Amino acid sequence: MKNVALVVLLLVGMTAMAQKGKGNHRGAMKDLTPEQVATLQTKQMTLALDLSQAQQSKIQAVNLENAELRKTKMEERKAAKKEGDAKRPTSEERYAMKSEMLDHQIAQKAEMKKILSEDQFEKWTKMKHSKRNHHRGDKDRQRARK
Repeated sequence: MKNVALVVLLLVGMTAMAQKGKGNHRGAMKDLTPEQVATLQTKQMTLALDLSQAQQSKIQAVNLENAELRKTKMEERKAAKKEGDAKRPTSEERYAMKSEMLDHQIAQKAEMKKILSEDQFEKWTKMKHSKRNHHRGDKDRQRARK
């Protein structure tokens, strides 16, 4: 009986340690400035899409704008949470936020279409789609564990 208890205890401990390594990969990115985030994203896109120097500078500006917007939104949420004002948004507020986000995505897509060639734009669209589905898969796996 003692051996069985010891084996169970070891298995639980190993499982807990294995899951400790999994975590939020954005943790390392949250400490970076918007300029650093934009530069890293631009470099990743340059490698994936083989961007010219002119394209790199235009995409750098787009990525910087997006990074700054994300940073300000995150700081607003943190401030509201700290002040205790972090309550669930009403359905109208959720609609407005979702509409604003979609408008921004449409504008970004149009801007990228101007900057990238047809092949590059197609590849960029596929990259965004696969990344979005990959993150959804993570959430599905997390729900299945609960």
